[in-house]
Amino acid sequence: MNRRACLHSLSALGLLSFTRGNISMEGPILKRAIPSSNEKIPVVGLGTWQTFDVGENESDRAPLKEVLKTLIDNGGSVVDSSPMYGNSEKVVGDLSTELNLNQKLFIATKVWTNGEKAGIEQMNNSFALLKRSKIDLMQIHNLVDWKTHIKTLQNWKEQGRIKYIGITHYTEGAYSSIEQILNSTPLDFLQINYSLVSRKAEERLFPLAQERKVAVIINQPFEDGTLFSRVKGKTLPVWAKEFDCKSWGQFFLKFILAQPAVTCVIPGTSKPHHMLDNLGAAYGRLPSPSHLTKMVGQV
Repeated sequence: MNRRACLHSLSALGLLSFTRGNISMEGPILKRAIPSSNEKIPVVGLGTWQTFDVGENESDRAPLKEVLKTLIDNGGSVVDSSPMYGNSEKVVGDLSTELNLNQKLFIATKVWTNGEKAGIEQMNNSFALLKRSKIDLMQIHNLVDWKTHIKTLQNWKEQGRIKYIGITHYTEGAYSSIEQILNSTPLDFLQINYSLVSRKAEERLFPLAQERKVAVIINQPFEDGTLFSRVKGKTLPVWAKEFDCKSWGQFFLKFILAQPAVTCVIPGTSKPHHMLDNLGAAYGRLPSPSHLTKMVGQV
């Protein structure tokens, strides 16, 4: 059972009642503060790895345009990309400009190369592709040549070209290096993997990020979609209503957002109805500690 099938089943049971532009949740979207500035951003954003790597074909781009519109129309703003993601930066830049909402986005991208000159060229290219004179968050992708790039990022932040700087990774093997960097280098953001079944980051990285006043973005929240396979044939627990959860996707995202160290989670999608469903996790109540224990038992 894939995610489409999960949503269809829940809809048939009357457990999913979203309509476009109205997530059927009371109150504003949940936002959390970036510790280094206290600026608040929505807790659910959009990742673009694979999903936004398309060409110029209008039929390929049309659903992605709707994804961006759905994100903004329902209170979101954070979009994460990288030069590693093929055409994703260009597609985000093109479509957000066509929709006249580029400046409404909190755009995060990355530098992913070796050497100072190559890094500067790559980042300047990202500015052009994203159609931005200022980028909200520039991150060093997977720590590649981070000691070189951090100097450029710090200089550009002082100059006002970028607002925030950070580092990223997606494997537990990098956690030791990340700890050392967090302890030695002033950063605004850490992007790292975390999910219902990959919870090691909560042991040391989350407490350290809080101590160092570093915002945390979570990637791979659905484990590349395999979490939906784990709940194949299962009905969403009745007690999920206690934290305003209406789908398995929200179940997985709300588990992550229950961590106070987490600032934002960025599930990727190319489907507007998945974007809407993801945003539902940013509305209503979050799981309690007792809920979290039961949630782990579901997978």
